[in-house]
Amino acid sequence: MTERDIPESWSPARAQEPDQITILSRSQQISETYAPGVPAAGSTSQSVMRSKESASEQGTAQQSKGLEKLPRWLKSWVLWAVLLTLVPGGIAIISMAMLLKLPAAPNCPSIFWPLASASVRIHCAQFAASKQTVNDLLQAIDLVKDLPENHPLRGEIDRFLGEWSQNVLQLADESFQAGRLNEAVATAHRIPKDLPAYKLVDEKVAKWQSIWSKAEGVYQAAEGEIRQQHWHEAFMIASRLLRVNNKYWTGIKYDELNQMIVSTREDGDKLAKAESLSKDGGVDNLLKAIQLAGSIGQNSYIHQQAQEAIPVFGRKMLELAQQKLKQQDADSAIDIAQKIPANAGLQLESEDFISLAEAQRSAWTGTIPGLESAISQAQQIDPTRPSHEKAQQLIARWQLEIEDVGHLEKAQSLSSGGAISDLTAAINEAQGIPASNPRAKEARKEIAHWVAQIQTIEDRPYLERADQLAVLEDINSLQAAITEASQIGRNRALYQEAQDKIATWTGKIQRIEDQPYLDQARELAQSGDIPAAIKTAQQIPPGRSLSSEAQAAMDDWRGQIRAKENWRKAREVALAGTPNALAEAIRLADQVPSSSLLRNDVNEALDQWSQQLLDIARSQGESDITRGIETAKLIPKGTAVYSEARSQIRTWRAILNPPLPLPTPEFSQPSTTIDQQ
Repeated sequence: MTERDIPESWSPARAQEPDQITILSRSQQISETYAPGVPAAGSTSQSVMRSKESASEQGTAQQSKGLEKLPRWLKSWVLWAVLLTLVPGGIAIISMAMLLKLPAAPNCPSIFWPLASASVRIHCAQFAASKQTVNDLLQAIDLVKDLPENHPLRGEIDRFLGEWSQNVLQLADESFQAGRLNEAVATAHRIPKDLPAYKLVDEKVAKWQSIWSKAEGVYQAAEGEIRQQHWHEAFMIASRLLRVNNKYWTGIKYDELNQMIVSTREDGDKLAKAESLSKDGGVDNLLKAIQLAGSIGQNSYIHQQAQEAIPVFGRKMLELAQQKLKQQDADSAIDIAQKIPANAGLQLESEDFISLAEAQRSAWTGTIPGLESAISQAQQIDPTRPSHEKAQQLIARWQLEIEDVGHLEKAQSLSSGGAISDLTAAINEAQGIPASNPRAKEARKEIAHWVAQIQTIEDRPYLERADQLAVLEDINSLQAAITEASQIGRNRALYQEAQDKIATWTGKIQRIEDQPYLDQARELAQSGDIPAAIKTAQQIPPGRSLSSEAQAAMDDWRGQIRAKENWRKAREVALAGTPNALAEAIRLADQVPSSSLLRNDVNEALDQWSQQLLDIARSQGESDITRGIETAKLIPKGTAVYSEARSQIRTWRAILNPPLPLPTPEFSQPSTTIDQQ
């Protein structure tokens, strides 16, 4: 029997009275067909009684009319006894079959459920439950759960209710495993409270919520480590999700967290590289840093940190532009500002900076038209812009500067005459520029220049007369020149030039005065009277023109005296002839400078005394090698026998420390053979 199509859901209220009549008619027809005299399922008690009375009356009439015509075997009491036994049982069996079997496939959505039989309800409920959706299972439960407790099919109904409610709970668990906790909880609570499965709902929901809360805690802890860029700790915490009893958290969320750690670590590396580039400085590095930070996506935990870093990098570029502007390199400053990316959030500042840089470039021409152009450019900055106040300050400065330029241009024109009166007039004009004005520094510089010109005109005659007096270069002439030049006072334009000339003339006077002492000292030294030479040179005081030259000569003469003394002592000590005496003589003699005339004699003596030491060492070595070595070590490097002495020392040391004997070769013969030999 083919079931009629049933929609996904239906409402019991949809059925109408005509459908009821159809169902009742069909039920009665089916009942009469399979069990005459037995009321159809779903009929009322009155119709059943009327049916019984009608059947009884008809049976009595037929019995009275045809009793005489029946065959003989029908009159047997045995036959009727058997029939009376079998007929009630057959009727009961047919009635039960009618209860358990629908006469025809009902149209469930159109049934008027208040009048529907239990078999119809069970049939439609089973069909709905077979779809295994939450709504269909709950509709199936709703169709049969209110049937009477004493209904003959109550046991089967209760079994279905238990099975279907468990199915709803299982579907709720599947929603939980799929990550839909709220849906799972809502589904579980839709199970009717009077069903046994409802007792498991609270326990199940509590378990789901506990698992979910634990998983969320692990996830949040891992997120915290990710934000701190603690990658290892984040991985370790994320692995705890694998032990959570939920497929959604062990699968989707675990994979999501791992991918998040990997991507965030990559983003962290990008940001670290960007910060490193920004520290290196330079426009190109800062642009690369901004690009790297901007490539970090919105879903990254590093995104906010990267977004905060981008304006910092951009401001560093703006600072570089400011430095170029301070160096009056407006072109480079504007070029840097134009390269600042829009995502740095400095667009308004950059635009204003460029406008002011262009205005300042015009002002740097130092002309009135240039300053007027700068003012016009700065006035274009709107009052709502960040740099409006600075623009107004520059405008006020440039307006004052226009006045200053007028004063300076007039002053320069006045000074062009070059006379003292012209220069004085120029100074007076420039002094009209207040010290607080922008061009005050330039005005002071020009004034100082013009003052120097006036002083030069006034003081040049003193130097010219001094030069004329010093031509003869005798002491009196030079002294007169010094006196004349000394009239130029300190802080005058020609003061330093005058002092340089005075120093030169003073040096000449000192040389004239001191040269005789130095010449006499040198003559005494050449004659061999070095003490007298030193005494004569000491008459030249320190700080004079020839004092350094005299001091150098005296140092040389004192060195000669020391050299003679050391040479004398060395020869006296060497007369003892002992190793220690000869070594001391060598030390003293070796202090004679190589530039001394005595050095040839010293070198010859050193070779002789070294030979004596070697001879003594060899003699000592015949009986005491150690003593001979110590004596030979006294021979200094550079003497004729030094190499020979070192060779002798090596020979003696070899004798004192002979090399170890080589190990005896091992033979291959057995030890027994060797012993026998």
